[in-house]
Amino acid sequence: MPISPDVLPWLWVPVVLFATLAQTARNTAQRNLTAELGTLPATLVRFLYGLPFAALWLALLYAWPERTPALPQFGAAYLGWIALGAFFQIAGTAFLLLAMSERNFAVAVTLSKTEVLQVALFATLLLHELPTPLALLAMVVATLGVLLLSLPPRGQLLSLSAWASRPALYGLACGASFAIASVGFRGGALALAAETPWLSGAWGVLIAQALQTLGLGAWVALRTERGLAPLWPAWRLSLVAGSMGAAASLAWFTAYAMQGAAAVRTLGMVEVVFSYLVSRRLLSEAFTRPEKIGMVLMLVGLVLITLQGL
Repeated sequence: MPISPDVLPWLWVPVVLFATLAQTARNTAQRNLTAELGTLPATLVRFLYGLPFAALWLALLYAWPERTPALPQFGAAYLGWIALGAFFQIAGTAFLLLAMSERNFAVAVTLSKTEVLQVALFATLLLHELPTPLALLAMVVATLGVLLLSLPPRGQLLSLSAWASRPALYGLACGASFAIASVGFRGGALALAAETPWLSGAWGVLIAQALQTLGLGAWVALRTERGLAPLWPAWRLSLVAGSMGAAASLAWFTAYAMQGAAAVRTLGMVEVVFSYLVSRRLLSEAFTRPEKIGMVLMLVGLVLITLQGL
């Protein structure tokens, strides 16, 4: 019998934590693939090689229970929400790449970290999901913490032109795109009304990644010099990136079926804490005072968002 989030209202928390761990593994594999294949082909790998794993998980969800779950109703609203999320997920990646192509992109990276607050805004506008006062406090505190960890160098920090520059707009657009993608996937979960959040997540990932594979695959095939040819020799590392990417996406989509997008993305910021601690440990570098304050603020925000979901 499937575990219901109504019985375990805290279940979304470990699901999100698993998503961040799988996403960290996917990012590590994709970083190596980017150096070998290029940015767009490495991005395509995440969707293309992840599709079989998403399909396998969906098949297991139907074959495992004693009673086969009913097929959900795929209405126009559901497909529209998923297509919206799939498009803006690619758009967010594109804006981030545009920002990184600029010489001074530190401000852009900082502004992209406002994603969580933008998720709350778009969820309110599009889904009418108003955050509770405690959740809003958690989002603000966690965002302040991550901003302290990602502040640009002092020269750009105090420069008005840097904050009004093209890279800065790319950063805001990146955060907005990922925010709309999260809201789109949450809207899809609400519109589908599947029997369990696990089925909702599996269907969402399968359809979204199919759309992204077709769209980005066509772009890479037609607009890059070598087309799809580089993807096949690197199949071993691509399978790692695809499987971990599918696992992360399945967990994110399942969490969206359990909890609001703003709360899910706020708790997902724990990935920043993990990566920051690991990088500092590997480099044996001490934390600066702003970094210590930022870490404390992030942890306080993550605890608050977890408590509001209980």
